[in-house]
Amino acid sequence: MPGAVVLIVAAGRGYRVGGEIPKQYVRLADRSVLHQTASAFINHPDIDAVRVVIHPDDRPLYDQATQGLDLLDPVHGGATRQDSVRLGLESLSAHSCEYVLIHDAARPFVDNDQITCVLSALGQYSAVIPVLAVSDTLKRGENSKVLATVDRSTVWRAQTPQGFRFDDILSAHIRAIDQELTDDAAVAEMAGLEVKMVDGNENNIKITTTSDLDRARKSDRPTEFRTGFGFDVHRFTVGDCVTLCGVEIPFDQALDGHSDADVGLHALTDAILGAAGCGDIGQHFPPTDEQWRGVASDRFLAHAATLLDERSGKIVNVDVTLICEAPKIGPHRLAMEARIAEIIEIDGQRINVKATTTERLGFTGRGEGIAAQAVATIGIGSRE
Repeated sequence: MPGAVVLIVAAGRGYRVGGEIPKQYVRLADRSVLHQTASAFINHPDIDAVRVVIHPDDRPLYDQATQGLDLLDPVHGGATRQDSVRLGLESLSAHSCEYVLIHDAARPFVDNDQITCVLSALGQYSAVIPVLAVSDTLKRGENSKVLATVDRSTVWRAQTPQGFRFDDILSAHIRAIDQELTDDAAVAEMAGLEVKMVDGNENNIKITTTSDLDRARKSDRPTEFRTGFGFDVHRFTVGDCVTLCGVEIPFDQALDGHSDADVGLHALTDAILGAAGCGDIGQHFPPTDEQWRGVASDRFLAHAATLLDERSGKIVNVDVTLICEAPKIGPHRLAMEARIAEIIEIDGQRINVKATTTERLGFTGRGEGIAAQAVATIGIGSRE
């Protein structure tokens, strides 16, 4: 199966969904439409790189929407979609790519199977598009009157991603400058390229209107929920501060551990890994591996969140309980919640950190260390 570079077209204004920002930057649950679209391609094993074409005024929106994603630098689009695609293709010339997939940013539900289907066909054809059969009877009309019934057996609804051999589609776009064509397949057709049709997917909807956005948000709801539990303990040692839930707190002792001994983040990492069915923190970051000695535990937590995202999972909420006599957690609780929200990239209102004691019973009661327990609830979507 050939590898490919992906060009995501996100330079349009798209205000018909309502609100003050273009539709590609509107949020679906906890991330933007563009973030979800780009993630689908980044996570596909046969995609080599992804570039987004944006409006010149949208760089701040783009940076916020794609935070944490491994993308090529964006390029500016033109006055029309066709201009934007051509400019994006020209910017990819330096990457020596053989194949390119061109996709609308406003189609966030493209899945691995659809991408694979288009890529597989590109091994035999110079242009490939996913299509859907038309189920409704079609009428041709004028002035509110029916003129004829259209034979729907020869009519198809085109979707994206549309795949092409790179040199062919770039040349076709250059020759089609000043033409008004509705998609890249039409550009290929005008250039005399044979366009292969493959099966599309009804879930791969394009968000254009407010009703489309409502449908997308319903489609984005998880189909099942899972809960994971994490527990961790670290003893005190000589030192002058402790790190709890990513926040450094001055103290007359430190916590002893292979990494930074952040007992709160360790428990939370295990909770997310457990909910996602991905084992435990020791499997991913074994304490026998010297590369993890002294590292900040936010790396562990971010890795767990990435694994969950690859499985089409989303964190619904997390709850962390720190168990100790000292230091006092209350003054730092909000900072801890903010830091966790930053690491796993979810709304801070979905995070809760609290503390309790064991009434001076046990090792925490004797001031020998700190324990933490965490619960994470995740939603798993139907798309892989």
